Amino acid sequence: MSLEILKPGPMTTVQAWPGRLGLWAIGVPPSGPMDARSFRLANRVVGNPPEAAALEVTLGDLLVAFDEPATLALVGADMGAALDGVPVAEGEPIFAEAGQQLELGWAGGPGMRAYLAIAGGFAAPTVLGSLATFVLGRFGGHEGRALRSGDQLEAARAPADPPTFLHPQLRPRRTLTSDWTVRVLAGPQGAPDHFTQGDLEMIFSHPWEVEPQSDRTGVRLAGPVPRFGQDDGGDAGLHPSNLHDNAYVVGSLIFTGDSPVLIGPDGPSLGGFASPAVVARGDRWKLGQLRAGDRVRFNPIDRVEAAALDRRERNGAPLEAAPRRAARDESAVRSLKRLESGLIAADGDLLVRRCGDGALLVEFGEPGLDLRLRLRAHALQQRLGEAAIDGVRDVTAGIRSLHVQYEPTEVDEPSLVDRLLGLNDEAESVDALEVPGRVVHLPLAWDDHRAREAVARYMRNVRPDAPWCPDNIEFIRRINGLSDREAVREIVLEASYLVLGLGDVYLGAPVAVPLDPRHRLVTTKYSPARTWTPENAVGIGGAYLCVYGMEGPGGYQLFGRTLQVWNPREIEGGTPWLLRHFDQIRFHPVSTEELDAQRAALLAGELELETEPAPFRLAEQNEFVDEHRESIEAFRQAQQAAFAEERAAWRALAA
Repeated sequence: MSLEILKPGPMTTVQAWPGRLGLWAIGVPPSGPMDARSFRLANRVVGNPPEAAALEVTLGDLLVAFDEPATLALVGADMGAALDGVPVAEGEPIFAEAGQQLELGWAGGPGMRAYLAIAGGFAAPTVLGSLATFVLGRFGGHEGRALRSGDQLEAARAPADPPTFLHPQLRPRRTLTSDWTVRVLAGPQGAPDHFTQGDLEMIFSHPWEVEPQSDRTGVRLAGPVPRFGQDDGGDAGLHPSNLHDNAYVVGSLIFTGDSPVLIGPDGPSLGGFASPAVVARGDRWKLGQLRAGDRVRFNPIDRVEAAALDRRERNGAPLEAAPRRAARDESAVRSLKRLESGLIAADGDLLVRRCGDGALLVEFGEPGLDLRLRLRAHALQQRLGEAAIDGVRDVTAGIRSLHVQYEPTEVDEPSLVDRLLGLNDEAESVDALEVPGRVVHLPLAWDDHRAREAVARYMRNVRPDAPWCPDNIEFIRRINGLSDREAVREIVLEASYLVLGLGDVYLGAPVAVPLDPRHRLVTTKYSPARTWTPENAVGIGGAYLCVYGMEGPGGYQLFGRTLQVWNPREIEGGTPWLLRHFDQIRFHPVSTEELDAQRAALLAGELELETEPAPFRLAEQNEFVDEHRESIEAFRQAQQAAFAEERAAWRALAA
């Protein structure tokens, strides 16, 4: 059977459940269906296994034609579907004859996504372990993109089971609404470190509104601004929401500055924003049905409630909306207490925090930029890999943390916490540790026109009056107390940036810090974040540098552009990312024209990058810092004075 797309609608993609797993550490999101419950139910109706590829239709306006008889099903938002003009129902097998056409109108609400499954599932190549489409990364599904008119899709195989009807109680449309209650568990950053108790009460009592800029990367919300539990993020950034980068999980509620976002299945894996709560796995399907103007209330639940909800969702049992609960009644106050920090274990200066009901964040030491803490996370990651614990899915290193995603049906939280604490006790001392690495030499087009375009778009579409506009480089100069723009350029070109994490903004994008503390320019991140950043733009957020792996949202202060850190030519080999943890990046200046030529040559396989071995040794780094302690301290004092002056200027404007 083949199906022709006559009219694709605004966003229709091939998706597969559960998406890509095991690649979170280098910035590849899972993708897959945004409403996994409706997706799996559609496959159930046509006799497919839950992982079979199906179409995710966003907002509707889809028209398809069949060249052979086909059995299909629709589950999700109501789009007024009709086969040759005859209405068809949700959750029931639809038998199409050769030449017939299925048309979906516009989703009028509630809900905004529907799933079209055919018996046998859609055929698509497996890319990095999944058939799911990741549109921003341009891979997976049908040619790595949303469907277009004229596309032909084929069935993959014969269905395993005969078609069936969904019981009316199972059909998702009965649970769709424009006034949602979403159940959440503790995130890793709560009160009192990052938010006040009043902030948490506000978050859980206030109805938030879904903003139009929402998409598969994240659902943006509008509402009141928290007071936050700190004045700023220190060398992680000027805004109090800023922190030293750690990994997120899909469903994380993060505050990008003052603006909350729910991380979607195409969202970033690593970032530096505080997360007070995470959507329970059993309610994560709701993210796919939230549409602009909907209201959302968050209802805190505990781990036992979350496990029961997850079982019901995975088994396709009827789900009722959670009861709306005022944040100040007795039961909700108890729930808020559980959410204050998400802290569930401590061993000396090692803390384990809950990230919803399928992930843990292991933090080392006090908040701050300390390379010894990064090495401790590396040592634990090595031990965890050797242990090969059943149920552990993704392990992602942050600046001073290790994020562990797991499958709760295979390993329970208390057992996993005990294993992590034991493995940490067994990890070798990092003081004499030597970690393999390379120096990777990259060209840099300073103040590239594409980086400037990102700032211009931000001013037009998001925030025209931000202190970092219209010139990010001037902002970097001012907030670091440097004499002129050229001083910024000189520091960037002199620095050797140590790669501490990958996937900071998708697809192998490094988060890196200069080895010489006198090169550690510190800035704040955009608040709210940009909605668009050019591929391979280079910027600074907090004390960290990032090379953006692809186009997408972002918050770092931009100063140029470089080569691809993600090479699609290498995707079939399974390792398209350029950089590795503990590599060092060194930039050399080129013109925009030279950079464009080198970018084309790299994609054509005609450019070989210059690299050289450079293992990282903490002892050598400490000796260097001790030798230059006086000049490092002088640089920091001048920087902190400029930082304080900038913050005072902001407060004066706000007053």
